[in-house]
Amino acid sequence: MKRSILLLLLFAVVFLLVSQLASAQVSPAKGTVVAPLSTLGLPGVPQTPLLIFIPEGGAQPSIPGGETPASIACIYGVVKKTTGCPKNGTVLPNGGTNAIALIEWGANSTMKGDLQTFSSVFGLPAPDVTEVCASGSCPSNNDTGWDVETALDVQWAHAMAPNAKLYVVESANAMFDAEQKASQLVAAAGGGEISNSWVMSTTSEPPDEQQYDKYFKANTIVYFAASGDWGGHALYPSASPFVVSAGGTTILRNGNGNFTGESCWSDSGGGLSGEEPRPSYQKVIKKLVSNHRGTPDIAADADPSSGVAVYNSTYCGGWCQVGGTSAASPILAGIVNSAGGFAQTTNAELTKVYTEYGNPTEYKKLFRDITTGNNGNPAKKGWDMCTGVGTPKGLKGE
Repeated sequence: MKRSILLLLLFAVVFLLVSQLASAQVSPAKGTVVAPLSTLGLPGVPQTPLLIFIPEGGAQPSIPGGETPASIACIYGVVKKTTGCPKNGTVLPNGGTNAIALIEWGANSTMKGDLQTFSSVFGLPAPDVTEVCASGSCPSNNDTGWDVETALDVQWAHAMAPNAKLYVVESANAMFDAEQKASQLVAAAGGGEISNSWVMSTTSEPPDEQQYDKYFKANTIVYFAASGDWGGHALYPSASPFVVSAGGTTILRNGNGNFTGESCWSDSGGGLSGEEPRPSYQKVIKKLVSNHRGTPDIAADADPSSGVAVYNSTYCGGWCQVGGTSAASPILAGIVNSAGGFAQTTNAELTKVYTEYGNPTEYKKLFRDITTGNNGNPAKKGWDMCTGVGTPKGLKGE
């Protein structure tokens, strides 16, 4: 009898341990991260904060890997939450209006077809996309990594705001030509967002960067920029006070595949600008940033090991899993568009965000405070130089 009781107790303990192991956190996934040529600073070509994740066992271009439109929308409250926010979820965003522009270097020959495939596979509405070269004639970016950047940007802006008009605005050299053209197009469409997944340098801010701030000041437009993939320091254009700086997180899932939270992605850009003074909307974090512009403002998924599914024919040969703050910027631009608030300027949008941050009740309700992880600056309670105020928990904060 005693032996039977002991065996039952032993079985119960083993069952409990197995259950705990099954649900234990297993993120991030194991594999290799590849940095395309677009990240390397080729002469005359801007750099992209973009990375491709190759899982153990090799690439699988015929199978969508990574987070999906349904799972990202669930995690960030764009749609009604499904338990665990599974990657195979089916509840998709159905918002979006006016316009979103994506700034790119060069033209990708398969961009429109790849976007159609992405939309069809995930059950998104057919996209309304226009391709514009701001420089007269734009070179092909096929097989450079910028083709993956273009696919990532347009597909994930569409994923979060599927009914918004999309403009893919390309440049042959100066990205600010594309910025001006994009501003004209978005304003003419009634306003919206512009996403920038590029940096002028991966190591520091340009000493004369304030001369470029004028390109991010058009009325009816909120500008976004990736904070970078090179750890804890500020980069441009993310450091501009006229841009929403998008930091990066790692999405955490347990052994059952359920979403359990987020942490600061170790390579997320973020820090204090040495060129830009603290804007008025950051008065609430003055003790943390002193007289400097602090980056980022807000964050979203960026770790390539928890990256998003992207369809690209010319570099990936189909599906690949992509990360970097290049993902965070169009995701956040799409979420803000889907929220439908349409602030008149970036300053107005960020004033709203930091006002909500300054109200503890609103902050807890609207944002997920990221308190674990380190990019050279530790994530901690409240605003920090890795994830800003945190990640969205719904559309009301945007």
